[in-house]
Amino acid sequence: MDKKRVAVPLVCHGHSRPVVDLFYSPVTPDGFFLISASKDSSPMLRNGETGDWIGTFEGHKGAVWSCCLDTNALRAASGSADFTAKIWDALTGDELHSFEHKHIVRACAFSEDTHLLLTGGVEKILRIYDLNRPDAPPREVDKSSGSVRTVAWLHSDQTILSSCTDTGGVRLWDVRTGDIVRTLETKSPVTSAEVSQDGRYITTADGFTVKFWDANHFGLVKSYNMPCTVESASLEPKYGFKFIAGGEDMWIHLFDFHTGEEIACNKGHHGPVHCVRFSPGGESYASGSEDGTVRIWQTGRDDSETITANGLIGKAKATTTAEEVSHKIEGFHFTDEGKIGEEEEAVNA
Repeated sequence: MDKKRVAVPLVCHGHSRPVVDLFYSPVTPDGFFLISASKDSSPMLRNGETGDWIGTFEGHKGAVWSCCLDTNALRAASGSADFTAKIWDALTGDELHSFEHKHIVRACAFSEDTHLLLTGGVEKILRIYDLNRPDAPPREVDKSSGSVRTVAWLHSDQTILSSCTDTGGVRLWDVRTGDIVRTLETKSPVTSAEVSQDGRYITTADGFTVKFWDANHFGLVKSYNMPCTVESASLEPKYGFKFIAGGEDMWIHLFDFHTGEEIACNKGHHGPVHCVRFSPGGESYASGSEDGTVRIWQTGRDDSETITANGLIGKAKATTTAEEVSHKIEGFHFTDEGKIGEEEEAVNA
């Protein structure tokens, strides 16, 4: 706490309205990528390491609430207030499919095998689309207790999770039967739910609390009270020693996973933080805000830290392991090519 460094993020301009969702792809042969969803109706794809703008997916007519990339970062998906979920070619930007809904789509997620798309929204219905048969009717699960806020896959696509805008808890569904097999209880509605890269933990943000759950046995592992109402949280994926949280105080807080101690507090956004996510290697993390910007922050690690044989952080005077050397991200200035013009949103949510 007494040696905090001032973090200087990469500031990624381009969106003209608030940024409400972020998603990192896994590492691919071409690197890793970051997609952002915004109320300006146009999701944007960026180089995940540098923040360089790659392209904008154009076609929605309302706020885009959710976005994701498939495992190979070859396709993107988005859920919108225009009552559609769309599949995009991430290489060309072309729209591949548009799935009509009867109300606002708040969440979408590719299955791990990339063959299925899960959606949820104000209809209180979870839908599973077979991307090998995009014209076929989706499978519907209509037992959600409220408007769906988040969705995710786990257990090698055998289980799905969802949370609701107006009721607390995370519900876990058996994909085969469509039944709820477990509910993870929270006092406030869960605004962010993330399955860790290794499949061990579910990280949730609800109100003033960030919780970590055992993804296999569903027990509560840790629960930490936050300094403000948080909207999003993310666990460092490589070693799991740190987590981040962002919310209404406009700051991104970095915490120690084991103790809950705040390690760093990054300031720079000019509005509430709606989404935070770690990059797949944990060397950096991104935040999206009401101010319309995406900021990429370098995680940083004390030069004396090493990973001991039992997996705990240890101290060494001279060296660090090769795996611990994080990628250095230098300052970067964006040109106007990543900006889009102001357009009125067709659908207000």
